[in-house]
Amino acid sequence: MRPASHSPVVIVGMGLAGLSAALQLAETGPVVMLAKRGLADAATPWAQGGIVGVLGSDDSIEAHVRDTQDAGAGLVDEHAARFISEHSARAIEWLLAQGVALTPDADGPLGLHLTREGGHGVRRIAHAADATGQAIHQALLARARQHPNITLREHLMAVDLVSTHRLGLPGPARCLGVYALDVPAHQVLTLPARAVILATGGLGRVYRYTSNPDTATGDGVAMAWRAGCRVANMEFIQFHPTCLYHPQDRRFLITEALRGEGAVLRLPLPQEDEPWGPRFMAAHDARAELAPRDIVARAIDFEMKKHGLDHVWLDATGLGEAALREHFPTIHARCGALGIDIARQPIPVVPAAHYSCGGVVSDLHGRSDLAGLYLAGEVGYTGLHGANRLASNSLLECIVLGHACAADILARPAPELPPLPAWDESRVEDADEQVVIAHNWDELRLLMWNYVGIVRSHKRLERALRRIALLQAEIRDYYASFRITPDLLELRNLADCAELIVRSAMARPESRGLHYSLDFPGPLPVSFPTVLPGRAG
Repeated sequence: MRPASHSPVVIVGMGLAGLSAALQLAETGPVVMLAKRGLADAATPWAQGGIVGVLGSDDSIEAHVRDTQDAGAGLVDEHAARFISEHSARAIEWLLAQGVALTPDADGPLGLHLTREGGHGVRRIAHAADATGQAIHQALLARARQHPNITLREHLMAVDLVSTHRLGLPGPARCLGVYALDVPAHQVLTLPARAVILATGGLGRVYRYTSNPDTATGDGVAMAWRAGCRVANMEFIQFHPTCLYHPQDRRFLITEALRGEGAVLRLPLPQEDEPWGPRFMAAHDARAELAPRDIVARAIDFEMKKHGLDHVWLDATGLGEAALREHFPTIHARCGALGIDIARQPIPVVPAAHYSCGGVVSDLHGRSDLAGLYLAGEVGYTGLHGANRLASNSLLECIVLGHACAADILARPAPELPPLPAWDESRVEDADEQVVIAHNWDELRLLMWNYVGIVRSHKRLERALRRIALLQAEIRDYYASFRITPDLLELRNLADCAELIVRSAMARPESRGLHYSLDFPGPLPVSFPTVLPGRAG
């Protein structure tokens, strides 16, 4: 037996959740962080808007919890929302202590400028102009690079968890480590771990159109589910209402903070008194452009289908060029590079898959159903987001749960680890062609977009599930016969996540939050989270 105190904590993922945990854990022991691509290829740098901080004199924990519950459409776990909110000020202070340069305001709380986003009753969003995620990630990654107890491994992709159940060992089930593919070496490594934290982010790439980076392939959800962990609320996929619609860039996110500052949505149907077309959000919700994301995304989807449009306009011309350059320099510059002067013309936008409100079930210490396995960030389900995420709660959850995972791991004695077997490749060979993977990847993402998108029906879901099952059978045959590659691993994980999304959606005979069904257009009087058992459980 190997003392686990000699084994590192292995963190799968290189975003805010993983870095928050690593910097806490490294004060007392070794940490290994795995990035399946480069160290900067995480979802965190893509986050524009900001992070919630209950800081202002006009704000309170109760108000933040209430806004979170309102957005979550009756499925928010109040205890989780309160726990996250109560730690928000501490999280902001921690970021500042790590050297994150948030936008200042001499008159603001903690000397910070706070903005407001859709669904929030007051200004409580701390930010770094319109590139908050980039500022946070750069600062924390620099800290991690400098820490002697943190080992950063790039191009090392987790394949599956190693557990006592997988090895057929007696006693309670426990996570013992990770199998990981060293991509440049084409070799699977066995990594024993005192504990494993999955901080792998989301699964937006399961859809044809997404704001997510290429790394968002649901790896953590799929691995944990295959290891026997429950998943919950997988049907609630948030479609960000305003992704840039441009042939040269269809993943660039136009932050909700722009609408919070006064930008409005318009139909691209010019009229004599409205050259950029009429506004339409007031017909869908009294809060107009400040309504929660699900309402805004569904309204845009409705208007696009009604009028046969490829996109709608987001008009920020009323904010003025000075304000746009000061508060939204990234959007101003990116759109400008594509020939869109946002101070003088509206931005073409469409909805795109953006965030998964469900995930692997965990408690507020980040603990999963499998001892020794923890979740932090989008991969996990704490109940915070309910049926719809409130804007800018996600970065906050990353920090709070990352710190909670670290605290729980350090509070527990390190168990002894048995010898872990090497990965067996004795019965596989190199694939003779990659066309099967490429074809199945495209087919999966297209059927999810067409059948399991913003608006769903039972027949569409049944069709999707049948096709996913056929794809999974092909993937299993391929996986059993050929050496694994990153593309094969991502396709396998996406197919598992697609199955979970569809099965969860079929188990919800109502429309609530992000799940809208043509067969059940209204909500049930009482509703509960959708929980699916783990595959090995």
